[in-house]
Amino acid sequence: MQKEAQEVLSDEKVLSIYNLIVDGGIGGMVIIGVLVVMLITTLYIYFERIFAINSISKTDGNFMNNIKDQVANGKLDAAKMLCVQTNSPEARLIEKGISRIGKPLEDINTAIESAGTLEVYKLEKNVSILATVAGAAPMIGFLGTVVGMILAFHEMATSGGQADMGALAGGINTAMTTTVAGLIVGIIAYMAYNHVVVKTNKVVHKMEAKAVEFLDLLNEPI
Repeated sequence: MQKEAQEVLSDEKVLSIYNLIVDGGIGGMVIIGVLVVMLITTLYIYFERIFAINSISKTDGNFMNNIKDQVANGKLDAAKMLCVQTNSPEARLIEKGISRIGKPLEDINTAIESAGTLEVYKLEKNVSILATVAGAAPMIGFLGTVVGMILAFHEMATSGGQADMGALAGGINTAMTTTVAGLIVGIIAYMAYNHVVVKTNKVVHKMEAKAVEFLDLLNEPI
């Protein structure tokens, strides 16, 4: 008898995430489904951006020294080829600048700035979606809270004071489960967004430093 009571108590203590979602009804499952899609999208964009940024952040430390030597010796084609062979945003900026050598320095600077704008756009590809998810996920979770409480109050109102506890629990499950899920997805998206922004800013600052270094090279007296 004691063993059976312990088994019943053990079963009551088991809190299944699946049961929480299913007990929330159709509304709760739809909202949880939307949040799951948002979470998958967030993780995909985050890892895709991190891998992409890391792949272009590794440049040869002697890159600018080699460019300086080639430009100083008048070997512009060799300098451009070195830029083409280097997969990095700053190399593409330098290539744009080299292709404008011979024109006024202001034109070269404008060409580099235009190329830099394009590189920043590439770096920030889909990052705005992370910010959107970070803000929208908690709101969607709160929507589930409102839906769940409406269901619970509707059950109380239509039961004439004899509300079924199971029906009330379903509404409360919808309210609490969607809120927690929305907050979790929102926090993950917020952290992912900030990390990607930090990594992107580092690359942008590196691009700016290399561009200034290249322009200084053109200003050096021959």
